Amino acid sequence: MTELLLLLGMGALAGLLAGLLGIGGGIIIVPLLALVFEAQGVDTGVRMHVAIGTSLATIMVTSLASIRAHQRRGAVDWQVFRHITPGIFAGALAGAAIADFTPGPVLRIAFGVFMLLVAAQMALGNVAPPHRRLPGRAGLALAGLVIGTVAALMGVGGGSMTVPFLTWCNVEVRRAVATSAAIGLPIAVAGTAGFLVGGWDAPGRPPWSLGHVNLPAFLGIVVASTLCAPVGVRLAHTVPPRVLERLFAALLLVLGLRLLLS
Repeated sequence: MTELLLLLGMGALAGLLAGLLGIGGGIIIVPLLALVFEAQGVDTGVRMHVAIGTSLATIMVTSLASIRAHQRRGAVDWQVFRHITPGIFAGALAGAAIADFTPGPVLRIAFGVFMLLVAAQMALGNVAPPHRRLPGRAGLALAGLVIGTVAALMGVGGGSMTVPFLTWCNVEVRRAVATSAAIGLPIAVAGTAGFLVGGWDAPGRPPWSLGHVNLPAFLGIVVASTLCAPVGVRLAHTVPPRVLERLFAALLLVLGLRLLLS
């Protein structure tokens, strides 16, 4: 019962963050799932892989709910989405392949460091002032390749990289958040496919897993995230997110340190 409540809470927070900040929620889901799998006695060698793969699978659903809500407000820049998606797909498949060959403890340390970097970015804000236009198709594809690789490797929707990149290129922040939510979908689709295939015969996985995706955890999280994503979108269009970003940064700091010290 405790684990079910934790999964529902994770999903609710992930959906809220997806709509509010353009973040897929994986930055919260991955470390908490790792702790759940640790309590279940899941093998250290696959614990992080299953947490990351499951997180990416949930982001597919969260992104769809968030995209629908943002699109009702006409906030998604579909031209940017079309030009960046080829790089996103290639990068996400590469990230999943890299993760498949990376030992679990190394992934845990890498994710902990990633969380601390995201926390610092959110606490400080986008320190690089916007001063340029969006690059052309080749530039967006290259940016997508980098974002997709890191996002799939870490099991996140890429919003912690996509939103700063778009705002740096003079995209208005609410439009950047909405577009980032849309970009999270191809990251999640390609990344999930990679983790399904890469972990198909992996030993030590928790019961009811397809590849590196755990179905009970997936279902518990997506139920709550789907309901809460539209709430986050409404907040994003009515409430200045700065204070919430700083509170979220503090939460990431605590979870990142917990992951590194576990």
